[in-house]
Amino acid sequence: MKKTIYCCVIGLLSFQIHAQVGIGTPKPKSSLDVNGKTTLRKELRVGGTSTQVGDAGLNGQVLISQGEGLPPVWKSLNLSFIEEGQYKLINSYLSSDQTGIINLPDTTGNSIVYKNSVGDLVSDVSKGKWVKITNLETNFTIKNGKNRLTYQFQTGVEIKAPAPGTSDNVRFTCGVFRNGALVAVRPDRIASNNNAAKQGLQDYIFTLNYTEQNVPIGPHKVEIACRKIETSNTNAQFAIGRDVQSSNGASNAFTLESDMKIDVLEFVTYKN
Repeated sequence: MKKTIYCCVIGLLSFQIHAQVGIGTPKPKSSLDVNGKTTLRKELRVGGTSTQVGDAGLNGQVLISQGEGLPPVWKSLNLSFIEEGQYKLINSYLSSDQTGIINLPDTTGNSIVYKNSVGDLVSDVSKGKWVKITNLETNFTIKNGKNRLTYQFQTGVEIKAPAPGTSDNVRFTCGVFRNGALVAVRPDRIASNNNAAKQGLQDYIFTLNYTEQNVPIGPHKVEIACRKIETSNTNAQFAIGRDVQSSNGASNAFTLESDMKIDVLEFVTYKN
């Protein structure tokens, strides 16, 4: 009788060790195979042993897989949660240029254009003689029609008066063109002083920041172009994004380089 009971116990233990439990499936594929919804009312612990309880993780941590045959682990992610109705940064595009522009056409009399409007074409000379900063061209694709594009452009500007003891000035403007059409523009002015020690040179930093909303879905090309508005002396040297031709070496193409940054942000929605 004792022998029979002993054999039954051994058989029962063998079943418990090798059994697979299936919930919602008659043929489980692992130790616990659940085919259906799961409700977890307490913490989820991983990495436990027969003598130690598993790790429940910390508040805000997420469970990360380590691959087949290894237990998952809790990890902290340095990512903020984006709520519905907010904008999420999708891409940032950076470009720079040290070639610059030194041959901006002069304008006099009736050829002076003081005003530009959104939508003006960069190729329309009646709206000004624009010159592009070639290496700042950026191409990208918009996939969400509810978006924001943030443009950040910065460049150095330099003027040199023909005579060190005189003061001359240049009025100019730079703009952001998307697919050849103006979307943002800012005019400015630089003037040399009559300090002979500076040899008629004057440097200046120009910036243009603008945010465009709901740019249409599809491919886009963004370019930066600048033009002269008017000058007090057509013999004054003027350069954008580099030093003038007769520079004294105090500045150069590196210190006056042009930089462009475009941030693409999309509106966040969660679909059921």
